[in-house]
Parts: sequence; C-alpha cells; structure tokens
Amino acid sequence: MLGIRYPIFQGPMGAGLSTPALVAAVSDAGGLGGYGAYTLQPEEIRELAGDIRKLTAKPWNLNLWVSDVDPSIANYTTAELDAVKESFKPVFEALGVDVPSLSISIQSKFAKQAEAMLAVKPAVFSFVFGIPDEAILKECRRQGIITAGAATTLDEALALEAAGVDVIAAAGFEAGGHRPSFLVPAEDSLNGTFSLVQQLHRHVRKPIVAAGGIADAAGVEAVLRLGASAAQIGTAFLACEESGASVAYRERLFSPAARHTELTRMYTGRLARAVRTELAGRFAGRENQLAPFPLQSQLMAPIRKAALDRGDSAYSAIWAGQNAGGLHHRSAAALMEELITGCR
Repeated sequence: MLGIRYPIFQGPMGAGLSTPALVAAVSDAGGLGGYGAYTLQPEEIRELAGDIRKLTAKPWNLNLWVSDVDPSIANYTTAELDAVKESFKPVFEALGVDVPSLSISIQSKFAKQAEAMLAVKPAVFSFVFGIPDEAILKECRRQGIITAGAATTLDEALALEAAGVDVIAAAGFEAGGHRPSFLVPAEDSLNGTFSLVQQLHRHVRKPIVAAGGIADAAGVEAVLRLGASAAQIGTAFLACEESGASVAYRERLFSPAARHTELTRMYTGRLARAVRTELAGRFAGRENQLAPFPLQSQLMAPIRKAALDRGDSAYSAIWAGQNAGGLHHRSAAALMEELITGCR
C-alpha cells in the first residue's frame, strides 16, 4: 500500500523534534519517515516538503493535529490565565526567566495546514486528536494520499474506519508525548499497546500500526504477531542525532532518569508522557489549575527551554516512552539496521 520495504514507521514528532534528515534516513532505509508539522504555518509546510524531497525520493508521512486548540479557550478569560501565571511565578523566578505575554485569542491552523498538505502531496497523511472533514479525506483519496489516524480506544478505531481512513495507528499509553484521544478524556483512554492492537485486530478491517513502548526488533516482532501490520517507533528515533532534539535532550534519554516516566498535563495542558520531574510532581492533581492547550504550552515554553539549556532536570520536559530505559543507538541508520536484521 505504501511502497515501503519494511513495516517500520518513524514516529512523527512535533515542535521541532522531527527533521528532514531523520525522515530521509528512515525512508531511505526502507521504513516510513514521519514529520510532525502541527506547529508549522502553511507556508512552512510547503518549504518543508521541498527540503525533504531534496534528501529522499522515498515515501514519507506528514502528521497534523485535527484539534490543535482546546474548545474551552472560547470561554477562557484573562483573569483565569493570570491566575495560572501566578501559580507558576515561583518557577519562572527560580529559573530567572520572564513570564511570557500571552493572548487568549487563538485560532486553529488545521484547515489551512490541511490545504498545504494536499498541495505538497505526501505519500501518507497521518493525524491525531480527531478525524478530518470528509472533504479532506475525499481529496486525499482522489490524489492517492494514504490516510492514517490515531486511536487510543476501540471506539476511536471504529470511528476512523467508518470515516474511510486507510490505516489506523493503535496508540498505546506506553508511548512518549501526547495521548491523542478524541472521543473521551485521555485519562479514560489508557489502553496498553498489546491490548489495543489485539482489540483492533478482532474488530476492524483496516491495517493496524502499533505505537507505544516499541524500541527494538523484539517489540516489532511482538506487535506483528498480535495482528499489527507495522510498528511505529518514536523515542528510539528521537534519541538519534538526526532528530531535532538538542544534545542535552538526547543525553537525558540515555540517562538512568529515562527509566522513569509519567503522564502529565502540566507542560502543555494535554496529557503527555515525559521523563518524571520534580515540577510535574508538584502540580500533580491540580490539572484544573492549568490553562487549556495551547496556552499552557506557550506559558511553559520559556521554562522548558531554560531548564534544558541549563541542565536543570527538575524542570525539563523530555518526552519519552516507557521503554526508553534501554536505548543505545545514536544514529537512525544503525537503529534501522538493527530493527531490520533483528526481525525474523
């Protein structure tokens, strides 16, 4: 279906963690490279496609967020945002950074991003946090763009199948980064990858891509045996030098700290898995005091950057899956080689 040699997807990481070099390295090795573009403006998506195609002629995947703004922002007030800023003020002071000025008026970029996606025509258009409008899916079918949607529950997978999506990614809670639930809250959609793959294999007819907690050939073999058609790997590729992660970020993934991860809304306002920190623990159970996405993410951006630049592990946001403790490859080519040769 995809024109790739091996059933290995590189997780499409957003916010600058994907790079054309990483996409090309995975696609040229026979897998499917992926770029998380949800933060990009439409014109940046067009430039990105050109950059990727300068490096590889192989198929690749462009990923977007269908819901990139929490609906609650529509009724959010400046006073509520000021209260959140006040609660985080001691953290800004500890790191010596200024509290950012934020606007509560934020509009979704998805519709314009989807137009850009259709214009650049990637081999695969993957998406999270919902299902695109029928018009977008219909145009993808007309242009021969394969669509892939993420499901954290069987109900979400059935909804994707009913919409005519070509491939369904079974997103287990072991995965690093955001939980892309869209029918019920993410906290109520915490299915493990192995369990979710088997549920989908029994009840949906579309090909399944297993995502979450897979970092080596044994994991790929396991999910294929359970009924998946391919495996998606994120954290292990994030740790490679071709990714957009800084040296400090990647070294943190190779440290003993990466053995301990947690799900938290603190860094962005949406539930996501990251390396455990003192800061996340301090705000545990106080999700109702956080700003909606992406306001919370914008508020925390200076904290995340300053902490990482200074090596302050108490405040650093390092997205990582539960299986990050065993990472050892620092190049995408070497990781792909092990994944390919290690699978029977």
